[in-house]
Amino acid sequence: MTTARDYAQRRQHLMSHLGDGIAVIPSAPRARRNGDVEYRYRPDSDFFYLTGFTEPEAVAVLAPGRANGEFLIFCRERDPVQEMWNGGRVGLEGAVNMFGADDAFPFEDIEDILPSLLENRSRVYCNLGRYPNFDKQLLRWLSDVKTRRRSGVTAPGELVDLGCILHELRLIKRAPELRVMKKAAAISVNAHRRAMARCAPGMREYEIEAELEYVFRQGGAQYPAYPSIVAGGANACVLHYIDNRDRLRKGDLLLIDAGAELDCYCADITRTFPINGRFSATQKALYDIVLAAQLAAIDAVKPGATFNEPHEAAVRVISTGLKDLKLLKGSVDGLIEKGAYQKFFVHRTSHWLGLDVHDVGEYRLGDAWRVLEAGMVLTVEPGIYVPADKSVPKKWQGIGIRIEDDVLVTRAGHEVLTDDAPKHPEAIEDLMASGD
Repeated sequence: MTTARDYAQRRQHLMSHLGDGIAVIPSAPRARRNGDVEYRYRPDSDFFYLTGFTEPEAVAVLAPGRANGEFLIFCRERDPVQEMWNGGRVGLEGAVNMFGADDAFPFEDIEDILPSLLENRSRVYCNLGRYPNFDKQLLRWLSDVKTRRRSGVTAPGELVDLGCILHELRLIKRAPELRVMKKAAAISVNAHRRAMARCAPGMREYEIEAELEYVFRQGGAQYPAYPSIVAGGANACVLHYIDNRDRLRKGDLLLIDAGAELDCYCADITRTFPINGRFSATQKALYDIVLAAQLAAIDAVKPGATFNEPHEAAVRVISTGLKDLKLLKGSVDGLIEKGAYQKFFVHRTSHWLGLDVHDVGEYRLGDAWRVLEAGMVLTVEPGIYVPADKSVPKKWQGIGIRIEDDVLVTRAGHEVLTDDAPKHPEAIEDLMASGD
């Protein structure tokens, strides 16, 4: 569990980079689903990372050197009537006592108070562009400060992207974060195992989706980390397929890309398996290539390697395998140089993982791929997707396969957080036969 001290350390780390600037970090606004129904609320990831505060209508301010305290929160006040309808609120006192704020102010007073906090600061660090309505407010407050120049007040001269500092801090996961991510991974593994065990021809994709999300909630996860992809047959060739409504057919593969979100941290797993419990020879030939590519890519994850090395490893294995099956023709090096594999492998092998499923942090620094460091978490997810293309023999058409795990870079190499979800063909077939 992340403690108040952990959040305080994150804030101090960030403030050490702000100089005489000030950081203004709003949480996410509430979003309407339809009519008077709202989506379940989920806080902004940057805001949560710095505060642990999960209520809407909140803004955090970090003001290094402020005499009356450097960490301020604007939030909702306690309101017995509203709490009776919609649940409890932390309130101003709770923001101080539970979340470590030096000062807390009513959210409704932000127009009166926040402009004065911007006075005599050289720059404002913010996530400009993320929440347009808040951007308008912030620009209006800056304009208000500028009108006071004749009174001896100086206004910030720069707006600086907060992500340039904060997202680099978020990229390296510390022990409290890793504990949550490992639990989210374990919940997600259990969900994938259940999906394999329950799958049968004739079911609808959404029935499998229900099995997954039942395990998510049963395990304590608050949400799916993203809309679950449950893609039978040729649907697996649609990378972000989320309709999840078709009937599962005997003889097809089922691709599931799904992960739980626990305490705002995400897991992200993909498994592909035969709906009837047995791989055909054609399916296994392609599956073995993807599995070999994934294992080679995982093996490339280690401190000192570049972010691109797992992708390069996967590309070489896939290009070699597709050539062996005569789906590609030419030398392996030539196929890679021409990008011929992209007809079947259209995406990158990895992305960062954390508070966001496609987490923050740069992939390149200057002209070079960044070097992997202990504490980074990335996915490893090669795939092969055979289009319904007359240039491809019919037996291969419409087969989509992806295998994805969450991998932590350690000092000694790597740790696969999701390794308990079966991916070797024999292990998959055994689990499906057992029904466990």
